[in-house]
Amino acid sequence: MLNLNDIIETVNMIEQDNLDIRTVTMGISLLDCADADIDKSCKKIYDKIINKAGNLVKTVCEIETEYGIPIINKRISVTPISMLVGVSGGDPVKYAKTLQKAADDTGVNFIGGFSALVHKGFSAGDTELIKAIPRALAETSNICASVNIGSTKSGINMDAVKLMGEIVKESAELTKDKNCIGPAKLVVLCNAPEDNPFMAGAFHGVGEPDCVINVGVSGPGVVQSAIKKCPDGDMGEIAEIIKKTAFKITRMGQLVGNVASKRLGVPFGIVDLSLAPTPAVGDSVARILEEMGLEQCGIHGTTAALAMLNDAVKKGGVMASSSVGGLSGAFIPVSEDAGMIEAAREGTLTIQKLEAMTAVCSVGLDMIVLPGATPTEVISAVIADEAAIGMVNSKTTAVRVIPAIGKEVGEELNFGGLLGSGPVMEINIRKSPKKFIDRGGRIPAPMQSLKN
Repeated sequence: MLNLNDIIETVNMIEQDNLDIRTVTMGISLLDCADADIDKSCKKIYDKIINKAGNLVKTVCEIETEYGIPIINKRISVTPISMLVGVSGGDPVKYAKTLQKAADDTGVNFIGGFSALVHKGFSAGDTELIKAIPRALAETSNICASVNIGSTKSGINMDAVKLMGEIVKESAELTKDKNCIGPAKLVVLCNAPEDNPFMAGAFHGVGEPDCVINVGVSGPGVVQSAIKKCPDGDMGEIAEIIKKTAFKITRMGQLVGNVASKRLGVPFGIVDLSLAPTPAVGDSVARILEEMGLEQCGIHGTTAALAMLNDAVKKGGVMASSSVGGLSGAFIPVSEDAGMIEAAREGTLTIQKLEAMTAVCSVGLDMIVLPGATPTEVISAVIADEAAIGMVNSKTTAVRVIPAIGKEVGEELNFGGLLGSGPVMEINIRKSPKKFIDRGGRIPAPMQSLKN
């Protein structure tokens, strides 16, 4: 039975605290679209996406209107395209342009899956796809790319790490006339989940069903507002508040997922519990940490506060959904979080502190603007460090950094919209990691991998 107080509370969370469903993402398997002829493969891909997702945006908008729940993004994730390149050969950018046409005709915000999984080595199609990423992102507008270069079970592919440093830089160069937007749509992962609904790391894993609906919730503003009502509570009380709030947020995501699944005739997959911030005032993960008592995000104590937040979000949300997956926790994308943008501008939040925070949050070094002259081997070393944190701790970590071509520390890069803006942050280039990166090979899996 519906409780009037619960209804009023939910309405207030939506109207006053920026509560929304951040994304409804349809995952589509393209394995049956593989063909030795790349043009035939592209046609099969387009036809299947239109068949499965042709009504996705319309249906989700109807749910949004009917239930009064803001649903910000409607997205698609597909099988890693490198698997199809391995069968067809040819120019992988053809696949990217096919996906772009499908995005245009379905009306979705993004399609993720211009991806390769190379954590244990390169198979047919992987290298070709990775080398095509800069062109693909420069010649499309709604396609996202990802590469998984490590895992707890396999270790870290250092040849891929080196290559991805070069790819990130090249992608920035090719889109420098568009505020270097290319790398903002590219993420390098360790322990990538197969059911992540959030971009840019979303792809449809080979273990997933033919088609599935996954939902990503949000709500940093709701959590901050709840904590604000308990100014003198101890950390145990704050954790309980976060858990209860996460439960309520996740129930809304579960509802939207169930309804979308039924109306589209597609199985419901998971709810991703992640608190995903935006540049809007009142929608910041950094502000939650400051509401706990930190004068500003980035000072000592930030990692501990974030660890508690992440844990409480998971504990509260997991009881509210039939299936939790994806990343689930708290995101710390610098340019997409008003509080983090401010802290980075003032120098309180540094890349070194962000790296420490990634050991306890949902993802990793996300949406960080680097000086345009940052050497590729330094970018590769950042990727290696972050992958090591994920590998040893059996968690997903990622790197999405944007070399701002032609800009230096203290200048700004503005993407607009959900991607926000941010200052160019200082990175340690006093000494070089080049020899380490050039060694290549594979860092072996840690002892934690031996769980059988």
